[in-house]
Amino acid sequence: MDSQLVNQLFKQLFRHHPACQSQKHLRQLATATAHNGHRVQQHHSRQQRRPYSSQRRGASSPVGDESQWQQRTKILNQDMTEEYKRAPMVTAAELWGRKQRPRRVKMLLRDFIEDSLYNPNYGYFSKQVTIFTPGEPFDFPALRDETEFQNVLSQRYVEFEDKLDEVSPSDTRQLWYTPTELFRPYYGEAIARYLVANYKLTTYPYHDLIIYEMGAGRGTLMLNILDYIRDMDPDVYARTQYKVIEISDSLAKVQNSTLMRSAAGRGHLNKVEIINQSIFDWTQPVPSPCFFLAFEVFDNFAHDAIRYDLATETPMQAVVLISESNDFFEFYSPVLDPVAARYFRVRDAATGGRYKVPYPTTKLGKWVSSVKPFSSTMSEPEYIPTRLMQFFDVLSKYFPAHRLLTSDFHSLPDAVPGVNAPIVQTRYQRRPVPVTTPLVHQGYFDIMFPTDFRVSELVYQAITGKLSRVMSHEEFMRSWAYLEETETQSGENPLLKWYKNASVMYTV
Repeated sequence: MDSQLVNQLFKQLFRHHPACQSQKHLRQLATATAHNGHRVQQHHSRQQRRPYSSQRRGASSPVGDESQWQQRTKILNQDMTEEYKRAPMVTAAELWGRKQRPRRVKMLLRDFIEDSLYNPNYGYFSKQVTIFTPGEPFDFPALRDETEFQNVLSQRYVEFEDKLDEVSPSDTRQLWYTPTELFRPYYGEAIARYLVANYKLTTYPYHDLIIYEMGAGRGTLMLNILDYIRDMDPDVYARTQYKVIEISDSLAKVQNSTLMRSAAGRGHLNKVEIINQSIFDWTQPVPSPCFFLAFEVFDNFAHDAIRYDLATETPMQAVVLISESNDFFEFYSPVLDPVAARYFRVRDAATGGRYKVPYPTTKLGKWVSSVKPFSSTMSEPEYIPTRLMQFFDVLSKYFPAHRLLTSDFHSLPDAVPGVNAPIVQTRYQRRPVPVTTPLVHQGYFDIMFPTDFRVSELVYQAITGKLSRVMSHEEFMRSWAYLEETETQSGENPLLKWYKNASVMYTV
């Protein structure tokens, strides 16, 4: 991306920061990507990778007693060793009540990501996100083909944002959509058919149909499911309870307004409970059988970054230093914190040691890697889903009779370098702006990870003791959706063709 647009972008992002009132500081912030290797790119542009240098230091560990840690910086970059030593170690939980982004601290990468996405005062989901709704459901049988659907969708998207700009103009609005909104109500009705059928096969009529949904967005899926059950199976509806677990205060309010917007929605009020808290703060046992829905939730769970010493294959865990000037620096510790260490043990036991790693494992591969010019002594990062493991712990401990139904992306385009690496992007003047690192100004960037369903399913089974199955999004929809409702005149079906990079996992 050209430097002029970079300057415009960062001026907008940091406009209200008290330390950014001077033009000099704005210029420094706009060029921070060059200082730390955090380069802004145009959408679909090719990622450039440069060699890293490794410097071994004798210093105390940020996460335990150790003899060595490594700063990971671009060649000739600033040495932040002394500032790293002085900075206190903090967690996302400790930053929860802060109204200003932290400085002069260090934290594990998963805490940095958690704070960036979910902090109630400046986090991405707390302050920045707007979820697109297309208005009236699309009449797919009246559309000529998928191209016409895309054109109509684009038109509605622009009209939706134009109306938002009439009230509150913004160059940095984070607007995105979900399959629930695009294919309303057909997507939710397919989920409802799955729930009713499996409820009747298992616990009906001895138990109520209890549904928990985590991260319900605008509440559209909730409304579509309840509408369908009420209209198609009144006996099951009479025994239905729907509970939303929502970490975002603003989205919890949107979900309440969704219920109150129509008479049909208000009719569900005695069925719905919106619980405004993080699932990771859950302490109430739920012994009753229940369904637990998590749609496009795993992708925003915080991950740890691990690099491996190429000579010894020793894993080293990422720690982020935030300097006084609000720049970000990566350090890697050979002593893993207990959560990351446990993930490695669980993954190894669940998979029998068969999973992808970011370094060569054959003698030939190791030799080729060692003779490459400017080669690093450390591997590319591997992003491990430590928060996902903790979510499975919550299900196992507090929802022992649950049946999980989840859908998420198994691959993502334009990801940053590494194994299981995220796509990190913001939106500026209605254009996506991907970057090449998760170390970005907190709250202004979406950090979205793919899910390795082969490994995640095995970890889920190991922790919960339950059996499960994984299938493609298309396969699931072919089983439970009425496909004629989303088929265009040409025979193309966007419900099946879109989200090819998504999978569904459910408890059996």
